[in-house]
Amino acid sequence: MSYYPPPGFHFKVEVQDLLPAHEDDVRFTEVGGLSVELGTEDIAEGGENRFTQKFPLRAKYPELVLKRGVLVNSAVTEWIRQCIEDLTITPKDIFVKLLNEEHQPLLTWQIVKAYPTKWAVSDLNSTSNTVVIESLQLFYQYFSLKKT
Repeated sequence: MSYYPPPGFHFKVEVQDLLPAHEDDVRFTEVGGLSVELGTEDIAEGGENRFTQKFPLRAKYPELVLKRGVLVNSAVTEWIRQCIEDLTITPKDIFVKLLNEEHQPLLTWQIVKAYPTKWAVSDLNSTSNTVVIESLQLFYQYFSLKKT
């Protein structure tokens, strides 16, 4: 039996403590920013000009970017509005779940203490036939990966 990697199009996003009015509130079409990089510091070798030493510092995480079609009366959009417009910052954990063919999670990324830093809407253009996409950018402290 051969192993086949899971497809990247079958996933679901959940936001902690935000019970959506309907399932469409957590149907995102794209998730970006699930990466981690070890920060390093270069130190010149004393007395040896040919070498530098590279020492580890701390992990760095880019901002999480979620995209979906614009949704009216969204609990997620209201949370973003409160954080950005009212400056009522309420960090939430976000769960990105990669699903199998039975719609069960294979892998779950828990994004810890995320809050929005940017909300944008795609350009409106009367000559194109595209859906209006909203893009949510979120800062977070770190993520952990859980196999289920």
